[in-house]
Order: sequence, then C-alpha cells, then structure tokens
Amino acid sequence: MEVVKGLDIERYMGRWYEIASFPSRFQPKDGKDTRATYTLNEDGTVHVLNETFTDGKRGFIEGTAYKADPKSDEAKLKVKFYVPPFLPIIPVVGDYWVLYIDEDYQYALIGQPSRRYLWILSRMTHIDEEIYNQLVEKAKEEGYDVSKLHKTPQSDPPPEGEDTPKDTKGIWWIKSIFGK
Repeated sequence: MEVVKGLDIERYMGRWYEIASFPSRFQPKDGKDTRATYTLNEDGTVHVLNETFTDGKRGFIEGTAYKADPKSDEAKLKVKFYVPPFLPIIPVVGDYWVLYIDEDYQYALIGQPSRRYLWILSRMTHIDEEIYNQLVEKAKEEGYDVSKLHKTPQSDPPPEGEDTPKDTKGIWWIKSIFGK
C-alpha cells in the first residue's frame, strides 16, 4: 500500500473533520460532527482528540500518535488510546497511515494495512464532490472496498466549545462495543 512520504507533521496539526469513514465498532453508528484535533507535543508525539456528537451530546477520547518507524520518511503512524474513555485503563494501539494528502494540507485519506478502516478527512466540514470522488478512487486503487464508505453528517457551523453537553457516562462507547 502506498503511503505519503515526507509528511510535514507541523502542517498536519490542527482540526480535521470526518467527511466519510468505514463504520467501526469504535464509533457510534449515529454519530455526527465527528472530528479529530491533533496537537504536536514537545517530545515529537501527537496529542489526539477524537470527538463525535450523538443525540446532541459530545463523546470524546484522547490518545497519542507517534511514528511507527522513527527512521522512515513514510507517514505510517501508530495511535494509542486508553479505553474505556470514562475509566482509561486498557491501552489499544492502531495503525494510522496517511495514504494521500493534498499539497495544501486541506484534505486527506487515512487507512491502515488490513484495509478494515478508512477515513476521508478535511479541514472544512464539507468538500467538493469532485475531490471526494478522487479520494474514493484513490482508496479503491489501494484495494479498499469503497462500498463500505459512509458519509458523516456535519453541521455548518460545527458545534464548538466546552459548553456542549457531554456524554459523561461513556454510553456511546459502551453501545459501540455491541455495534449499536
């Protein structure tokens, strides 16, 4: 699988909105306004904040991303989360491979070697259909079954701030374990 080489990690930092993804047991089926915010840590790792909204409530999980091979220029990262999010005790590590990013760092295609997970991300809540189709075609070329892609509903403007109601019980996470 071809991945981006020479990813400028500092340019990659910031907020990314999920435009589409393969459904996963790690995210609620009825989630919307799903997004990730990446912040570079002093040690070169990346703080990851993944958020999604279900029934108007904000669910989130935090983790750390780091290069799978620090000597490689390939954009193959590992992401570590601790679950469940409401009592983080069990580490879960996954692959995060940047398969494509445009030259302006405005949209990206993210996957991993098993091809079970796929994300189309954008700096904006929506992207042109032509760009979306190009990213889908790129995923198909890399061997992904793009018929599994599910577009993620995004509000415009997206919900912001700590004032949004929170899923304090981690219900979305528990439901996701059971595929709900």
